[in-house]
Order: sequence, then structure tokens, then C-alpha cells
Amino acid sequence: MQQYNSIKKKYPDAMLLFRVGDFYETFGEDAVKAARILNIVLTNRNNGSERSELAGFPHHSLNTYLPKLVKAGERVAICDQLEDPKLTKKIVKRGVTELVTPGVAMNDEVLQSKTNNFLCSVQFGKRSYGISFLDVSTGEFLTAEGSAEYIDKLLQNFNPSEILVPKQKKKDFFKEFGEDHHVFFLEDWVYKLDYAYENLNTHFRTKSLKGFGVEHLEEGIIAAGAVLYYLGETQHHRLQHITGLTRIAEEEYVWMDRFTIRNLELYTSNAQNAVTLLDVIDKTISPMGGRMLKRWLALPLKNADKIKKRHQIVEYLAGNPDTLQEIRSHIKKISDLERLISKVATGKVCPREVVQLKNSLEAVIPVKALSTSSSEEALKVMGDNLQSCDLLRNKIKGTLCEDAPVNILKGKTVAEGFSPELDELRKIAFSGKDYLDKLIERESAATGISSLKIGSNNVFGYYIEVRNTHKNKVPEEWVRKQTLVNAERYITQELKEYEAKILGAEEKILQLEQEIFGELVAWIADYIQPVQQNALLIGQLDCLCSFAQQAISENYCKPEIDDSHELEIINGRHPVIEKQLPLSESYVANDLYLNRESQQIIMITGPNMSGKSAILRQTALIVLMAQMGSFVPAEAVKIGLVDKIFTRVGASDNISMGESTFMVEMNETASILNNLSERSLVLLDEIGRGTSTYDGISIAWAITEYLHEHPARAKTLFATHYHELNDMGDTFGRIKNYNVSVKELKDNVLFLRKLVPGGSEHSFGIHVARMAGMPQQVLRRANKILEKLEESHGMKEKSGTLKKSAEDDMQLSFFNLDDPILEELKEEILHLDINTLTPVEALMKLNEIKRMLGKGQKAGV
Repeated sequence: MQQYNSIKKKYPDAMLLFRVGDFYETFGEDAVKAARILNIVLTNRNNGSERSELAGFPHHSLNTYLPKLVKAGERVAICDQLEDPKLTKKIVKRGVTELVTPGVAMNDEVLQSKTNNFLCSVQFGKRSYGISFLDVSTGEFLTAEGSAEYIDKLLQNFNPSEILVPKQKKKDFFKEFGEDHHVFFLEDWVYKLDYAYENLNTHFRTKSLKGFGVEHLEEGIIAAGAVLYYLGETQHHRLQHITGLTRIAEEEYVWMDRFTIRNLELYTSNAQNAVTLLDVIDKTISPMGGRMLKRWLALPLKNADKIKKRHQIVEYLAGNPDTLQEIRSHIKKISDLERLISKVATGKVCPREVVQLKNSLEAVIPVKALSTSSSEEALKVMGDNLQSCDLLRNKIKGTLCEDAPVNILKGKTVAEGFSPELDELRKIAFSGKDYLDKLIERESAATGISSLKIGSNNVFGYYIEVRNTHKNKVPEEWVRKQTLVNAERYITQELKEYEAKILGAEEKILQLEQEIFGELVAWIADYIQPVQQNALLIGQLDCLCSFAQQAISENYCKPEIDDSHELEIINGRHPVIEKQLPLSESYVANDLYLNRESQQIIMITGPNMSGKSAILRQTALIVLMAQMGSFVPAEAVKIGLVDKIFTRVGASDNISMGESTFMVEMNETASILNNLSERSLVLLDEIGRGTSTYDGISIAWAITEYLHEHPARAKTLFATHYHELNDMGDTFGRIKNYNVSVKELKDNVLFLRKLVPGGSEHSFGIHVARMAGMPQQVLRRANKILEKLEESHGMKEKSGTLKKSAEDDMQLSFFNLDDPILEELKEEILHLDINTLTPVEALMKLNEIKRMLGKGQKAGV
């Protein structure tokens, strides 16, 4: 227990699995936790004066129990015996050989094949934040730098299993990024620039980080250094598979804030049993492809050439279904190359996995041949870059048996003919039956005992059994070892020597096999980079095949991407909703056109349930799918590159943070209005409905006016049931009214889900209530109240007044900033630091602004 306590002191925040004989034991608090999580028996024992809880499991069950502990969020320190108990008379030396945490795991049971397991680190700099992601199971190492909003978006996208944060920034982290992450706090000295540089340069064996293109990202480098430090702390020192540090280039990808990622339900959803976009479009068949598709979906491209290259390959594959199926049939045979080669680097690979590695590389050969022989240039280049790794495959083939075991101690790992010494030992150990048969024959002839038998047991090894009727014929030199009821058992000198030879051979075989396998694994480590390159290319090809398969089965079209500012969709569909419809229904497709010159904002009115939100979401999904390289659910699509997608869709109370629906809505909308760009696509759904009707209409009107007058002229879809907003189409040149059509029957309403020009007059709320099964009494009363309200408020007049006031205010719009004095004034106000101004300074500043305006009026502004 002294030994246990001294080791536990070094790892106070981890559960310590302490190896005792054939068991891993846990003590005290750890035992209570382990028993609860693993559902194993909790016992007690007295250690002198104190009582201690105890819970354990057999050491060979580690792979069953360890994943359960890690998935429960525990950090687990594995403490093994560091010497052979036979060779020491004292307490066996023990030490922690591995610390497994949610973010640092190599165990297949902990990892999901199509999902990265990222360990993340966040650095709080003076001006910006740094972030780094590392998946130790694949060797991917990424870093970035940016605002809190950007870091938050990356955390949403990469969804790390564990985040490292400096201790002193604990409160700041929770305030900025919320409390639903798995966080571990490190000492503050780890987050120092010179320490990070030294750590990274030592690992990569470089003099500087310029070669990785991250030299200027100081905060990102500090975060990356902390990740490497943590790997050292968790006893992961063999990291040859981490061969580079890649910058996540913010400028290369479409910006989507965390609200948009959540609203569009790309790969997660808050709703139960909801189907996400990833669920619908993921037709990948390899683990590398599954992980790559998630990354592509999180980071759609902004570079037209790169997007077109992906489209060309998808077009070629979709146009040649036989080639597509052949490539996919070979990709199916490829195991997780990235994780296999990482296991080689960390020395955690088993014989069967090395054979899997060889078989996977063999399946790459036909994929390479099919790609290089295609007529599509971009696909040819991918084929050329695939490595055939002949030497590596032949070496594994010649060294290991095809059906090598998982555990090397099971034997039969090394192929016959590889080692003459090993073959000789095997002959001795396993061809013993012939030898023993001959021995029986010889001894029977010499003694005249016809019924001699040879057997063996654990107590005294090989023996000769003689029935009692013949025991008077036994030679004197035989030594009697055991007497049974009907027989006696003897050993001879020859049998003893033979047994020693066999036992020696079996031990030697195991030792030799381990040596040969160890040398092979060390030799394979030189092939880490070519295998990783193959994994990357196969992942990309798998994604493109998945897009082609989806295009064929779901009738998707190739989008046209250019540098214009137009967005034209003909017969667009929602990729997720169309898959959820009953077989008898077909999805109602819609056309849509937006540009910056004549139709910048489309105001969509229509009743609830008519399909306004679906049109908004499908527009965003079509753009996003096109820019990640996929074909899209439409008849034809033309997209001028989009650089930011903003959505404000659906009500989501953030009650846990003390924010109402309306507050959340205003936060999200403010974030959109403050980050607009010329190529933005903005989708607003029912803005202002979280407050009173007139408040809501005023806010929605003002937001739309702002978007119309803003110099960026961002393309916008605004769905609303405030019909008053239809009047904006008469006043503002680039706002066009559309509605989702409805057919009124005598007592009912039929949703046609078709987008048509013109505004809608009614909201049909009472009709929707009827469809929901509201009691008749309530519906009748609602109709009466509605009639009264319409009479007393004179709705028509009210909207006219709104329109008039908007026309009067038009000239005061803040965006008529052609005037240099107003421009200067705006700059002055924006650069004021209100928090540091004293009341006197504030009055003086106001006076100065007044003087500036006075000059402007004299000059005739």
C-alpha cells in the first residue's frame, strides 16, 4: 500500500489501475467509482488500523473495462509490474506505463471508426486566442488563431473529446465557451512561447516552424506546445506518426458561426431521433472517408478551382458507374490505414493488425490503377500520388503468417521459412508425437510390455504408464512417480531430457517470435509517411465516390460555380426532408434567384407550416454542399461563391444561461449584422416573434432596412408572418415579396409549398390550430376575437402608417456616408473606449462632436 500511495500521489486526478498478480486493483475513492461505472463488486479490507475499499478485474479484461471508464470521462493511469516477479525477492517494481484520457486514447473500443478523437488546447492571448487539435490515433495535428467567436466555431466543428486550458483561465473559458466541454486544467507555465517552440522543434527535429507555415501564429504555437507536453505527461513518448503541424486557414473556408452549424443540423441535432445532413449524404465506406467527410462538411471551400476539381471527379465517377463500383469495392477492403500506422509508431500494434495493414495496402493497388487510367485529370493526379509500398507489403508477407493471432503469445505468428532456427525449434516442439510413438515401440520391444502408454500432466510432465498386470516387467532404471488403482506411472532419463528440450523449444519459440515481430514493427516505422499519404488520398477518394453515389441514387445535379454575386436555384429540394417523406409523397421543388443589383432581399410570407423554413434551410444546404464539392438536390444551380453563411432559424431558449428566446434571437441577429460581407448569404426566419407584435414588426423592419442599405448588399432570405413587411417591397428597390402558396377550401386550407411572387395576406393561424386538433369552442372564440381586433385596429391603416414613416426616415439612413464629415464622425465614435472615459472627458468629447457637426452644417451638408 505504501507503493500504491506514492504512485497515486503523482496522479491525484486519475483513477489508478494497480497491477497485482493477475488483477488490476483499485483502492479507496477509485474503487467506489470503478465499481459504480463497471458494475463490479466493491469489497473492503483492513490495512492495519484503516479500512480500504477495493475493486478489481482480471488483467486480460483490460480492453473490456478501460473503454467504459474513459467513456465515463475518467482519466485512467495504468500501473504495471516493471520486472518479473520470479526474479526478485522484494516487492515487485511498479510504475505508470500509460495514462489514458478521453482525448488521448489508442484503444479501438474507445475510438469510433468514422470520428476523430481530438485532444484540444486553448491559449488565451492578449489580442487573440490560439487553438490546437491533435488526434493521437491518426497523427493529425492542427493549429489556428483568431477571435473568441472563431475558436468557438472550431470547437463546435471539431468536437474535441478533451480540452486543455491554463488553470488561471478557468473562469474565462467557461464564460466564453460554455460548460458542456470536457476540460482539464494545466499549470500556467506550460503556456509559454519559448517552451512551446522548444517542445515542437525537438519533436519535429527542426530549427524553426517556418516549413509548416505556422511561424507567425504565436498563440497557436503555444496551444500546440501544450498538447505535446500533455502527451509526454500521459506517458506517450513514441510519436513518430505526428509528422507535421497544419494551419487551419480561416481564409480558405466558408464562415459559418456556431448558430448556423446548429440551426442547419449538419452533423448534430438537439432534437431526439433527428436526421442530420451527414446522416443523409454519408455514403463513405472507409473510416478515413467518414472522418474526411465530417471535415469537408465543417469547412466548405471558398476557392473556386479546388471546388471545381472535386466536381469534375464526381462528374467522371457518376458518369462511369462501373468504374465507381469497382473503386468502391476495393476501398471497402481497406482497413483504417491511419490508425494502423499510428499503432505501429506507438508500438501498440498486434500481429493481426500488421497483416491487415499489408492487405489494405494491397487493396490500394487496383484503386491506383483505376484512377491513373481514367480520363479525368484530377483523378489521375490522385492515382499517381498513391504509393504502392511494394517493399513494405512483401516484407510483411514474407515475415508473418496470413492468419497471425491478435496476441503474439498465442504463437504461430511468424511465417514458415522466414527463420531456419524458428522452423527447427517448431519441429522439436510440435513433431513430438512421432518421437513418442517411436519411443513406445522401442520400450515395448525391450521390456515385452505390449500395453505401454505415454502421457503428461502438470505435476511431473511426461510419464510412462504400465498396467498392474505387467509391473513385474518394469526395468530397474525407471523411476516410479505415481501409483493408481490399476496402474503405475514411471519416468525415464530419456523422457526427462526430451521434456526439457520441448519446454525449452516452446519458450525459445515465443522469445524468437517476439524478437522477429519487434524488428518488423521497427522497420515498418520508416513507412509512416507514405502510408499516411495513402490514407489521406483514399479518404478523399472515398468522399468523392460517396458524392457520386449520392448523385446517382438521389438525382442530384452538378452546380455551376463562378465569381459573380448571383444565386440561382432551379427546382431545389431539401436533401434531408425529401428522404423523410412517406413513399406516396414527392417533395415540392422550388426556384430561387438572388443577386446584389435587383433582387437582393426576398421577403417570404405565408402561414406557419407552409414550408418557409424548409426553403430557407434548403438554400443554405445547397450552397454548402456545392462548395464542399458535392452535387446538389436540384435541376440546375448557379452559385457566385459564398464566403459566409448566416442563419437565424428556429427558437432555442438558452434558459440555462439565463437568456430568453428573444435575447438569444437578438444575440444571433446582432452577430450577423456585425459580420456582413459582399458574398454573405443571410437567412432570417421569423425575426422579432419573441416579443410583442408591434415591437417585433418594428425590429424586423429595421433589420431588413439595415441589410438593404448596408454597402455589402448581402443576399438575404427573410421568412416572416408579419404581412406588414410586404409594404417594404414598394419602398425599397431590391426587396421582392414572395409567398408560399396556399389553397383555401371552404373550411380548410391546403398547403401547396410552392414559392410564388407577391405577398400573402393571411396567416391562417386558426386553420393550423384546427389541423392540430384544437377544441371547436376555442377555434370559434379565436375567430370572433380576430374579427374584433381587425375592426378596432384598422390593420390596413396601420401598415400604411408604417410605410409612410419608413419613407420619411429613409433620408436619415446611417449608410449615406458619402459625406467625409459623417465618415470621420463614425470613425471617431467607433474608436471611443467608453469604459475608460471620465464624465468630464465624455462631456468634452460630446462638445467636440457637436463642433464637427456645426462645421458640416456651415459647409452646407
